Amino acid sequence: MEDHLEFLKSRRSIRRFKEEKPPLELILKAIDVARYAPSAKNSQPWRFIIIDDPEVKTKLAEIHLWARPLKNAPLGVVVACHIDESPTSYMLDCANATLYFLLALHALGLGATWIQSLRNVEELKELLGLPNHVVPVAIIAIGYPDENPPPRPRKPLEEIVFYNKYGVKSKNK
Repeated sequence: MEDHLEFLKSRRSIRRFKEEKPPLELILKAIDVARYAPSAKNSQPWRFIIIDDPEVKTKLAEIHLWARPLKNAPLGVVVACHIDESPTSYMLDCANATLYFLLALHALGLGATWIQSLRNVEELKELLGLPNHVVPVAIIAIGYPDENPPPRPRKPLEEIVFYNKYGVKSKNK
C-alpha cells in the first residue's frame, strides 16, 4: 500500500524531454487508463487529441508563456470536453481524466506537464477545429524525461485540514 502512495507522491511536472518520441501504443495505453476517471453520471465527456504534427505543436507551444515546454516535447495531447455531455461538471470530469492520464504516463515511465488552456479557449478551438460545444481544458506535453526535479514544497496538513467547519483545526472543538 505504501508503495502506491509513494508512487503518487513521486509524479513531477517534466518540462525537459529527450528527443526520442514515445511509441503511440504507450500514449493510447495511458488514454485507455484515463477513460476510467470518475465523471458525473458516468458521462465521460472527454476527448483526447494527440498532437505530433510539428507545426501544430509549435503553434500550441506559443499560445502563452507557460506553454513553452510543448515546443521541445516529442508530442502533446489536448484534453477536450463536451459541454453537452456533462453541462454542470464537464470541467471537473475532464480534470479527473487529465489527472488519470498524467498518472498513467508516469506509470509508463513517461514525463509530462499539464499546460493550462482555459485562457486561450477560442484560439485553441480555431487551431484544433473544435466545435462550439467542445472546450479544451488541458494541454499535456509528453516525452521521455530529460530531468529529475526534486519535490516542490507542500503546505503542512495543519494548514489545510479542518474539522466539520472551515477554520476549525482541532477535532475536539
